Amino acid sequence: MTDLGGTSDAVAFVGEWDGPVVATAVHAGHELRPEIAEAMVLDRAERFREEDPFTDRLAAVVPDHVVTSRSRFEADLNRPRREAVYRKPDDCWGLEVWRDGELSDELFEGSLATYDAFYDALAPRLDALAERGPFVLLDVHSYNHRRDGADEPPAPASENPEVNVGTGSVEDDLFGPLVERFVGDLRDASLGCGPIDARENVAFEGRNLAWWVHDRYPRVGCVLALEFKKTFMDEWTGELHADRFRRSQIGLAAALPGLHIELEKLR
Repeated sequence: MTDLGGTSDAVAFVGEWDGPVVATAVHAGHELRPEIAEAMVLDRAERFREEDPFTDRLAAVVPDHVVTSRSRFEADLNRPRREAVYRKPDDCWGLEVWRDGELSDELFEGSLATYDAFYDALAPRLDALAERGPFVLLDVHSYNHRRDGADEPPAPASENPEVNVGTGSVEDDLFGPLVERFVGDLRDASLGCGPIDARENVAFEGRNLAWWVHDRYPRVGCVLALEFKKTFMDEWTGELHADRFRRSQIGLAAALPGLHIELEKLR
């Protein structure tokens, strides 16, 4: 694992990064730098609920992946830079986050440094991948489906698939067959331990990381933004349901060979 030191100790790379499929889990982190932790009044459990816990372990089924330890409440790596730091409640679902009501300019600049460190570290690794041909980045996230309360009914499954595959900025004319293969493999019970209810762009289409990759590597980079519904855990207590979680890991791992096959066709 390569650690970048300094500000970028929030970012580490696992694997050789010499294959065409890599993964990120940019909202998995829970850590805060000390001065941010001191300024924060948001309850730790509530913060954890809005993060994407355990998604780093989902991303880890891909041998080459990024580990990001910092919380999205320090810097949201999946938002455009101008929106990446939550300064006031309107920036983050109305939550009261900061002791003085709004994050100071000094702390804001420090959080932007965390954001920049991630993209500055990721770029040369993806540059090297792009030189060798088309690649896929699996951008792994999770989402809440019991927002009305722990004892209230979950959000309807018709609008909340087990895995939402976001492809809003993918070049469909080139990568369409790859996307179709991937979604189909997630659904295929004979490959993993599914079937998994995987659908494309139902509630999420991918955001800044996908935009950044597709803009930097047109017709070479393909980001599939994966949102796993938090049925693998209790989103209110934070408890992991190990059996369900393992099912998600196996299902994702089973879909990887198809990505390699489809990428080889594009080379």
